[in-house]
Parts: sequence; C-alpha cells; structure tokens
Amino acid sequence: MKKPNIILITVDQMRGDCLGVKGHPVIETPYLDMMCRNGVMFTNAYSAVPSCIAARAAIMTGLSQASHGRVGYQDKVEWDYEHTLPGELAADGYYTKCVGKMHVYPERKLCGFHDVELHDGYLHYSRNYNSPTREAWNQCDDYLPWLRERLGPETDMIDTGLDCNSWVARPWMYDEYLHPTNWVVTRSIDFLRRKDPTKPFFLMMSFVRPHAPLDPPEVYFNQYINEDIPKPPIGDWADKEDNNRDGLNVDCLKGIINDKALKRARAAYYGCITHIDHQIGRFIQLLGEYGHLNDSIIIFTSDHGDMLGDHNFFRKSLGYEGSANIPFIVYDPGNILGCKKGQVFDNVLELRDIMPTILNMAGADIPDSIEGKSILPIIQDENAPWREYIHGEHSYGDLSNHYITNGREKYIWYSQTGREQYFDLVNDREEMYDLSKNPDYKDRIGYWRSILVKKLEGREEGYSDGKNLVVGRPVKSCLNHIMK
Repeated sequence: MKKPNIILITVDQMRGDCLGVKGHPVIETPYLDMMCRNGVMFTNAYSAVPSCIAARAAIMTGLSQASHGRVGYQDKVEWDYEHTLPGELAADGYYTKCVGKMHVYPERKLCGFHDVELHDGYLHYSRNYNSPTREAWNQCDDYLPWLRERLGPETDMIDTGLDCNSWVARPWMYDEYLHPTNWVVTRSIDFLRRKDPTKPFFLMMSFVRPHAPLDPPEVYFNQYINEDIPKPPIGDWADKEDNNRDGLNVDCLKGIINDKALKRARAAYYGCITHIDHQIGRFIQLLGEYGHLNDSIIIFTSDHGDMLGDHNFFRKSLGYEGSANIPFIVYDPGNILGCKKGQVFDNVLELRDIMPTILNMAGADIPDSIEGKSILPIIQDENAPWREYIHGEHSYGDLSNHYITNGREKYIWYSQTGREQYFDLVNDREEMYDLSKNPDYKDRIGYWRSILVKKLEGREEGYSDGKNLVVGRPVKSCLNHIMK
C-alpha cells in the first residue's frame, strides 16, 4: 500500500482562537476554515513551553520538556537528539524537506531532513556585528539572498524598521510576492516540481509570521485597520496600572500601550494570519495541480500563541490561553485515514504528539523513547483512551511559571513568587476571573497543586520536595543533560 504524503504546516505565534470557524469576531481564515470543515479540529491543543525553540524541540522529538531539556528560551544550545521526526521518516523511505523556520543550532543542522531552505527570521546572535558568525550569516538564511537578488544588495528584511518582538506595526513595504510568507509557499511549490517522484514525501512548511515584525502586505493590513476590533480582555486579577511605563518598550512582555497602537498591532496580526491563510490556499491549489491533493495529509498548527494585549501582556512564555493555546487541524482530503469529516475534539494535545501522530499515519515505527501520543486512535474512535492533562512551563525571571490544564480547568503557579491562579475554562475561556481565592474551588486547586508537586519532584531546579512546591528556586532555561 502506498504511503501518504504528509505536509506539516507550522506558523509562529498564532493564537488558538484566531480562526473564523471558531467564531472569532473579526478574523477571516477561509482556507483554514475549509480544512476544519473537511477535516478534524482540536480545541485544546497546547504548547508546553510556549516559545520558539522549545516548541520546535517538542515537534521534532516527540519528547516532553523534561526530556528534550528546553524549559525556557536560550539560543545557541546544540541540538543532539537520537530520534527526530524527519529522521525517522527518512529512514522509512520518505523524501523529507523543510522550507522556512527551523530555529535549531547550529542553524544549518538538518535534524534528519534531506534538504532545508531556511528562513528563521531575525536571529539576534547571528546578526550581531561583534559575533564571529556575523560574516557567515548569509549562509544561515536562504530568504535574504533571494530577496537581494531581486531588489539589490543593500536590501534587508528589516527595512520596515520593525522589531522582531514588537507590537509596532505597519504594512510590508515591498511587493507582496517578496514577503517571507509568500516565499515559503513559492519554494514549497517548487519542491513539488523537483521532488523525487518515486518516494512519498514529508514537507514541513514553516512560516515565521504572525510572529513580529507585524508587517502584512497592505491589502491585509487595510482589511482590518478600519474594522471595529474588540479590545483585549483584562481580567479582574490583571495589573491595571503601568507605573514603570513598561509599555513604552517596543518589545515589552507586559505593559499598557495607547489604544491606537494596540489597534494597529491587532489589525496587523490578524492581517498576517489572513495572508498566511490565502497562501495556504494557493499551495493547496497547486498540490491538486500536481496530483497530490488526495494522497496527502495536511496538519496545521502553531508553536505557541501571542497574548496580544490580553490582561496587559504581550508575546508568549506565559501559561494563559493567548500564549499557550494553539490551533490544531488535520486535513485529509482523500480520506486516507477514514475519519468522519468536520469533527471537533476537546482532548488535550501537546506539540510532542505531532511526531508519533505523523509516524503512525506513515505506518512507520514509533521509537520507544517517544513521550507524545498519536492522535490517530481518537480521531478514528472518539472513545479511545487519552491523557487527563498536560503540564506546561516557562522560565522567565519573576514571571517563571508552570501550568496544568485539561482544557476545562487551569492551574498556574509562579515559581518565584508562589502566586497561584485557577481558571474555569468552560465558563471563562478568556480567563477573566481568577478563582484561586474562592473557597468553593479549594479542593480542585489542591488537586492540581498535588499533581504539579509530583510532576516536579526530582527536577534539578528543586521546585518540589515531593510534598510541597518550593518557592524561589533558581530557574533555568535548559536542563543540565542538554548543556555541553
């Protein structure tokens, strides 16, 4: 039996609620909505460590953060894993290709792919003029040389003046076909032309957007800037003041910015997503023209979300829904998997589930070390057994946090201050009301706290003594076993 082609589409920093099919009040995602209606969607998919590198480690290895070792954000830590998703597929006879963002180190490490056309966006350590890698930076990016071939050697992807971790927004300044989003699709279509026709293929299309810079082509920015965009939710527990004026920092994680700037940021963010959506539509049309629509399975997800002003926070790294909840869609136009179309599941997923899911779909062996779970059994039988919860975390100074969720409840613990929060996600998905002080929920909070105590027992940071959580222990971004 012929193995299916598998296409993994990942975007960077897209919130789980930013889909038209989910009833978002503003955003339009017609092609992703079509994929949901003709495929399956999971509403409780999460990123256990919601930032770029750690999330990709989960995708690529199928491991939990305690095993892949990345529990925060830290650049320049080498990738050295025995089993990787593309490596296992290549060993099983697949031709494997990645176009776009990898965010591994060294930047050119293939991690099992046969070929990578790379664009990681703006990597600070590679762009640093005092860095020994600066002169070789063009060797670590394929998009920028491509752009300069068309516009001249002085052209740069930062010509808009926007920061790569900022709420500052404006339209893309060059022709739309030159945008990094279009580039990923253009090069992926070229892969369809040039691939080995005798092998099934695994293609990872990895977009940098809607991660900042918030620079959609003008038509997509204009689509939203004049819309009545709802303001972000501000919970009863959130800081309402910004006495330190943190919001004046263009790369702030928390703070208050003026309403006009906030609207531009949200309009540009939505514009970036609709732009990606249309380009996915472009790719699907070409996939059909090359005769592979009905023998391919497409998975769509994000590495993490973006707070986007919710509760006066921005970016990621937090356990709240805006940061940690992500979209997850399986689109199988040829019904290779034999699943009922249009199903919506509330099982709690994590990015580490992608590797065993894809290996299962491919009929490949799943290494014993893999800690994720294939979702294939539950999309073929909704009563199949599944996990109760996931544990997420992120080291981030005073905001270092751990969270536990089953998609219906969420418990958050801040390791440096001891602050606890508890949310009823069924009735309060926007996390407006912190119920941690409500005596009616004392038993539920104690239950989730005890689970976190056990999850962290034995961890090298000393967050748990086996009976209680320990506040104020020094945080790490990477665990000892992956540091060299």
